[in-house]
Amino acid sequence: MLIDLRNLLSGAKDDMTVSAPLEMETFRTALAEYPVMEKQPVELVLTRTGKDKLHISGNGFVALEIPCDRCLEPVRTEMHFDIDKDIDMQETSGEIEDEEEKDYIDGYNLDVDKLVFGEILLLIPGKTLCKEDCKGLCLRCGANLNEGECGCDRESLDPRMSVFKDILNNFKEV
Repeated sequence: MLIDLRNLLSGAKDDMTVSAPLEMETFRTALAEYPVMEKQPVELVLTRTGKDKLHISGNGFVALEIPCDRCLEPVRTEMHFDIDKDIDMQETSGEIEDEEEKDYIDGYNLDVDKLVFGEILLLIPGKTLCKEDCKGLCLRCGANLNEGECGCDRESLDPRMSVFKDILNNFKEV
């Protein structure tokens, strides 16, 4: 959703409260794509703090379906986020330290989905597990070990150590 900021920037209004629905159905990054399971409108308060300066504050909620890092089963991951940004519309692109930092401002419009994207990106966990003691997948056949044993021999040794394994097996036979 785009929010027109011209009334605030012109001085016609000093603040504006908006309940902005999220339009995103999937959360896409360069590495992955996660479906959005649940979303709530983002409650934003936009305040004019000076000539061509705004303060954006608000909060929201999104639930994504992220695969478990061990067994690849989908895991519902809930994220509550708070937004607290100061914007100076007079900054030129050369003055902005990070070009992507304010990609949610396009002319005099605030793109709520892009604003929320940055907040969610910071909240995505580094490791997602379906449960603490997830056993993962079998390295040989790919079976989910949480559902039961597959019967594969999963003993893996470094091939360079196979000579020692042979010596150990010879001592067992004696």
